[in-house]
Amino acid sequence: MSDSYHRLIAKSACILELLQITDRIAKADSSVLILGESGVGKELFAEQVHLRSLRKEGPFIRINCAAIPEGLLESELFGHVKGAFTDAAKDRQGRFNMAENGTIFLDEIADLPSILQRKILRVIQEKKLEKVGSDITVNLNVRIIAATNKDLEQQVQKGLFREDLYYRLNVLPIYIPPLRQRRDDIMELAEFFLEKYSRINRQHESGGFSREFSRDAVQALLSYSWPGNVRELQNCIERACVIGKNKVIGREDILLKPDYVSYEGVNDKNLKTAVNKFKADFVQKVLEENDWNQTETAKALVIQRTYLSKLIKELNIGHKEL
Repeated sequence: MSDSYHRLIAKSACILELLQITDRIAKADSSVLILGESGVGKELFAEQVHLRSLRKEGPFIRINCAAIPEGLLESELFGHVKGAFTDAAKDRQGRFNMAENGTIFLDEIADLPSILQRKILRVIQEKKLEKVGSDITVNLNVRIIAATNKDLEQQVQKGLFREDLYYRLNVLPIYIPPLRQRRDDIMELAEFFLEKYSRINRQHESGGFSREFSRDAVQALLSYSWPGNVRELQNCIERACVIGKNKVIGREDILLKPDYVSYEGVNDKNLKTAVNKFKADFVQKVLEENDWNQTETAKALVIQRTYLSKLIKELNIGHKEL
């Protein structure tokens, strides 16, 4: 299990609520589909489901469906018998067999080839499988958790993903919001990673010291949109701990892409003007992320919809297509 599971960092209301939902989902034994952008922590939530389930004493087996060549993926999933193909020198267990009495986590499920989608569907429906090159059917007792950063409904409409498999997987869905929609978590996570990588550096370098963030660094971290989500934040803090020369991690150590920093372009030094500029840019960005749906945007911002409407008018936030 990942160490980071045991220190799952969350302060935002949406993630704390999601963890409660995940605990309830864990008690069932149905298939789970975890959705969210790359880097939001889908594997951590899959581990959460497993560790809180009745299968927690069983194995938790991961496989990234996009990382294994298509020609090898079937054998990797279902195993093979000796002589099934040229390089099959001996029998081999597949990941499904390894997960017996436990959980299998199928990451990047949207990248699964069509022929394997059909075989996964059979495993879910019949709870049986056959190794590559064998006609012997093996009973299976495995819970399936799948994850993707793609819009599976859209993939179904395009004919890229089986509709019947989608509905079999989507029994218990979990959607993890991106980091930019749960900004209360940014500094919680940043402080955790700062302590972690400062400790690692102290182990490997003589004269290592504890680190802290400057006010400019905090401002930069909070105003950045984090397109790579928690994974990008983790990499950012690890890099800052390595290249930073001082006890205080400054904005210059963080090396964020300037295009994403909302404080850029504020020339007026009046604090109220600067705050309104940031607020307008930030609200507009969240509106755009939610296709200008004010109800969903208000939820993401954790404010009342009426207050959002008031902000849009007061800050002159406009949609160019309106």
